[in-house]
Amino acid sequence: MAKRFDPASIPPWPTLDFENALWAKGKVLVAGLDEAGRGALAGPLCAAAVILPADDPEIPTKLFEVRDSKQLSAFDREKLAPLIRELALDFSIAWIEADEIDTIGMARAGREIFYLALQGLHLKPDHVLVDHFTIPGLEIAQTNLTKGDQRSLSIACASVLAKQARDARMIDLAEKYPAYFIAENKGYGSPDHIKAIQKLGLTDIHRKSFCEGLFQLSLF
Repeated sequence: MAKRFDPASIPPWPTLDFENALWAKGKVLVAGLDEAGRGALAGPLCAAAVILPADDPEIPTKLFEVRDSKQLSAFDREKLAPLIRELALDFSIAWIEADEIDTIGMARAGREIFYLALQGLHLKPDHVLVDHFTIPGLEIAQTNLTKGDQRSLSIACASVLAKQARDARMIDLAEKYPAYFIAENKGYGSPDHIKAIQKLGLTDIHRKSFCEGLFQLSLF
């Protein structure tokens, strides 16, 4: 029987405990991975990979404000994302668009997005830390961490980069589709967004497979 995760094990802020343990074993290039946009009705799936330097003891201090992206305001993410990119030894951001999600399904897209993020790195990681998921078939050693974006600083940094990049992309798309309130909902199923879909139909940025049944759902 799998050991139940103890929420009490979540630290007050993400730490380098997992990274330090791997660095001590000579695995210098440790990549944190996280994604954003998995449950949205519109827009792409985004993932980021971040490798923090093992030889900078000031990294925890310099990135002290970094948290799971869901715990940060949009203002904080906008402030922290450039700092993460500056301090990271390497980072990558990857995308899978809505039409491809419809074609291959979210289960496969959720795996592919992590492969793409890792392929986008200039450095090949010695080990990968992943928020929640296990990446099947990955040749690099990996550790999946429940609530990893709250426990590992590398994963938290990836969480911030993925969320900030996707939000910026959705705000740009909102100019093309103003009636769907994309700037506010970022493609997620807010009541206003669902009402707009029911009234106006789907656009080319909507995940058709995610929107089945919405036209029978009454929110008026």
